[in-house]
Amino acid sequence: MEINPRLFQSEPMTRCRLHQCRAACCLYGVWIDLKEHDEILAHAPLISPLMRDGYADPNTWFNGEVDTDEFAPSQQVCHTLVVEDEAHYGGTSCVFLRPDHKCALQAAADTNGLHSWRFKPFYCILHPLDLDEQGRITLDETALLLDEPGSCLRPASTLIPLAETFESELTHFLGAETQKRILEEARMRLKS
Repeated sequence: MEINPRLFQSEPMTRCRLHQCRAACCLYGVWIDLKEHDEILAHAPLISPLMRDGYADPNTWFNGEVDTDEFAPSQQVCHTLVVEDEAHYGGTSCVFLRPDHKCALQAAADTNGLHSWRFKPFYCILHPLDLDEQGRITLDETALLLDEPGSCLRPASTLIPLAETFESELTHFLGAETQKRILEEARMRLKS
């Protein structure tokens, strides 16, 4: 994957913490590649015990809608089920969001000694980063993100390189060496 040059910038913002945002990003569910869908279903015995009440059955996890996505490996995506959730930001949430504001997919990986993101869909790991028109990793304009009450970002008192703010995600997608080079360049730009 490649990054948009925007990620070399520094901005006065930091990531939220789960206890602050309570997984507001899970409001509308997520589009997942059909290969991710199959992988999740193949591991349903690990995931089901950690699902919210009433949704342990894997047949309830997706809404059946399929669409195209030129950046998805299979070029096709399906959508997770969105459920009514009065306790959650906006009143709805992804079926995989648990009452403790943790994702059942991530909890299943953690519980079974796997990498936390083993079952997490690509777009969930990427968020609040996004893909630009060329499929490069980018970030929407900060003013839009900081003005949103349920945003995954919070104002900071100092400039922080975006490559530092999103270090985990960029390392996951690009590898440690590439992330290190991006962060070094971003820090040099910040000093100049």
